[in-house]
Amino acid sequence: MRTTGVAGLALLGAITLTVPAAADEPPAPTLAPDAQVTIATTPPEGKTGEVDSTLPTAPAEAPPPRPRKKGLVLESTMGALGFIGQFRHLAPTGYWMHMQLGYELFNWLMVFGEGELAFTTTGVSQDPSHEIAFPIYGFGGGLRVTIHVTDRFAFFLQGDGGALTAYVPQESLAFLGFPNAENLNAQVGGRLGLEWYQLDRHLALTAQGGVRDAFGFAKTVGASDLPLMWDASAGLRYTF
Repeated sequence: MRTTGVAGLALLGAITLTVPAAADEPPAPTLAPDAQVTIATTPPEGKTGEVDSTLPTAPAEAPPPRPRKKGLVLESTMGALGFIGQFRHLAPTGYWMHMQLGYELFNWLMVFGEGELAFTTTGVSQDPSHEIAFPIYGFGGGLRVTIHVTDRFAFFLQGDGGALTAYVPQESLAFLGFPNAENLNAQVGGRLGLEWYQLDRHLALTAQGGVRDAFGFAKTVGASDLPLMWDASAGLRYTF
């Protein structure tokens, strides 16, 4: 019995030696009393500290605007055509369309050809049962001088000449004292206007008005007549 007890104690001691104790775990590291932590306030050399971006960099200055287009010019306007002479006692102010094609020899000088079409009636002098509606058409050409106030605004003055007639049944206006208005007769006049150039260098808005002497629209009976006409319109010009 004593021998068996001694052997058991020896076996228990061997098992105890093979199991590591919790006390044998390594201790947690500790900082030395004189240790210092330094935080850098600038990025390492070669680094900008900014997040990389795929967006293009903005130019230092805005690019200059593209120059106004100069060359072949097509201008179309709509407005009114009125009469100052004796023809005003025959016809009221009518609708007026005007088209002009020109070429700018310089920024300030343009040569052009033009055409026009207006619609009016004999309603001022005749009752509705006898009133005649008729068109007036003409064509011509001239020169335009342009004065550029700024890059976007300019004034112009033009002079033109051509021919003008009323398209009516034969002797309809002759019976009313205007026989020459039924045939093409000379006209001369001038026009003053404003141009507003758009961001698109081909386009510009225009407003203008003019006066012309339409010789064929003078009354041939009674007192002498000065067959003046006026026009006012607004429209668009396009430079090719």
